[in-house]
Amino acid sequence: MAASKPVEAAVVAAAAPSSGSGVGGGGATAGPGTGGLPRWQLALAVGAPLLLGAGAMYLWSRQRRRREAGGRGDAGGLKRNSERKTPEGRASPAPGSGHPEGPGAHLEMNSLDRAQAAKNKGNKYFKAGKYEQAIQCYTEAISLCPIEKNADLSTFYQNRAAAFEQLQKWKEVAQDCTKAVELNPKYVKALFRRAKAHEKLDNKKECLEDVTAVCILEGFQNQQSMLLADKVLKLLGKEKAKEKYKNREPLMPSPQFIKSYFSSFTDDIISQPMLKGEKSDEDKDKEGEASEVKENSGYLRAKQYMEEENYDKIISECSKEIDAQGKYMAEALLLRATFYLLIGNANAAKPDLDKVISLKEANVKLRANALIKRGSMYMQQQQPLLSTQDFNMAADIDPQNADVYHHRGQLKILLDQVEEAVADFDECIRLRPESALAQAQKCFALYRQAYTGNNSSQIQAAMKGFEEVIKKFPRCAEGYALYAQALTDQQQFGKADDMYDKCIDLEPDNATTYVHKGLLQLQWKQDLDRGLELISKAIEIDNKCDFAYETMGTIEVQRGNMEKAIDMFNKAINLAKSEMEMAHLYSLCDAAHAQTEVAKKYGLKPPTL
Repeated sequence: MAASKPVEAAVVAAAAPSSGSGVGGGGATAGPGTGGLPRWQLALAVGAPLLLGAGAMYLWSRQRRRREAGGRGDAGGLKRNSERKTPEGRASPAPGSGHPEGPGAHLEMNSLDRAQAAKNKGNKYFKAGKYEQAIQCYTEAISLCPIEKNADLSTFYQNRAAAFEQLQKWKEVAQDCTKAVELNPKYVKALFRRAKAHEKLDNKKECLEDVTAVCILEGFQNQQSMLLADKVLKLLGKEKAKEKYKNREPLMPSPQFIKSYFSSFTDDIISQPMLKGEKSDEDKDKEGEASEVKENSGYLRAKQYMEEENYDKIISECSKEIDAQGKYMAEALLLRATFYLLIGNANAAKPDLDKVISLKEANVKLRANALIKRGSMYMQQQQPLLSTQDFNMAADIDPQNADVYHHRGQLKILLDQVEEAVADFDECIRLRPESALAQAQKCFALYRQAYTGNNSSQIQAAMKGFEEVIKKFPRCAEGYALYAQALTDQQQFGKADDMYDKCIDLEPDNATTYVHKGLLQLQWKQDLDRGLELISKAIEIDNKCDFAYETMGTIEVQRGNMEKAIDMFNKAINLAKSEMEMAHLYSLCDAAHAQTEVAKKYGLKPPTL
């Protein structure tokens, strides 16, 4: 099964309805039109119905009854999309909020009544837009309120924070919300208002912790807090990934990953076996050096190393050919660029690809292949217009190249342009009728379109198409894998499990399949032990499978094992193949960190598996 097509490994597992390897890809963030939640939410929103299938994890939140906002400002009683701008009456009940008893009760009530009167006056000023006067009234209410009246005091601080917010005095907002939360630790309005203040003050970590607490308290039902959490996690992820990726050590993927990558090309000259006249028949020496080639060519030596799966030496040998301006300079540039991409060094790859594309005298298939890879790189960098331009140029210069249409079809799926994707797959199949991969991916594109459109007749037609593909191409592991994802969507779990078994029979060293099969066990049988066993097997097969570590981390979050989850996410971060993928993984890791801090501070934990 082709584990990482250039476009697919780029952004999401695009054709799949959620994360994971997608149309055989490496997985990153939730893709357009997936209908799933961002995967940071999967690291938080546990306890809601969990579906772990279709190649990844879905979380389908059941709508809970919309809680009514209490007339006295119950902190737990927020409407789902409440703006939280208005001042309020009393906060949620907190310790010390009962009615006074014993001597002095009458005097205490008078103080509290005066405080409430000041607060009510402040509310009138607030509603009239007179925020300075409102602040004065709330300050008076705070000074009059008996110190043991935690709930009332927390409300007064929160109301004053709301007035400061209108004046954009963010430091004061944060300070007053902190007072309110100290008095009532589960005060949703104060926590969320402080989160927004921290966002304005660029205190992302503090913002994340507060909004995480809010999400848990609200049961992940308020869109406003969910959006803020998503926003700050993405910002944190991008910041950390930018620094980490810039200083990362290049890491060669596993041999299985590399072979799967090249298997998605058929018109790629550099991945073709060496010709008989290009190498001698001598055996390699004891040091594992490449067999002698009949020409003194760095490129041909690189090709020999490639056949021997001695991938670490390929870039240096290509550089020798390029420096010497040898006979195979164009090929060496393309092969070097390809391996730069594989180790995640897009900055080094781009000049080589640019040069190949500009070499008008070079073989047109080399130039088209360079355009496909540069276009995939642009998509990985979230530059879809540049990506589309490169794929279109490749089709213009080499219209009979099936690879162009195959990979452009995957790009169109990423862009949610399913009809255009199907047209490209059809053209690929016309040019290369034996392309099982293109036929399987066409079926999945049609299935995805039918599934998202909730068209039952089209879903059945797509499922029938899968049956025809695996019957016609029984050795195509990708066909079984994509069919398994569709079957899981349709809750045909037993049959999906059988399809994954066929994948494993055909490609026993494909770690991604074990991860998908493990996820299926969780959804189908709620068999956590078997699911983790299969994912652990994936790591045993390929200890560079970032998808396996990411999935393991997400499950450990759901089990409440934060330390292990964070360790798994960090391992995935070190294996990330792009800055964007790394940013996504940092988001998951930061979500787990935030949940840990919230548990320490407020004793808040979502339900666990």
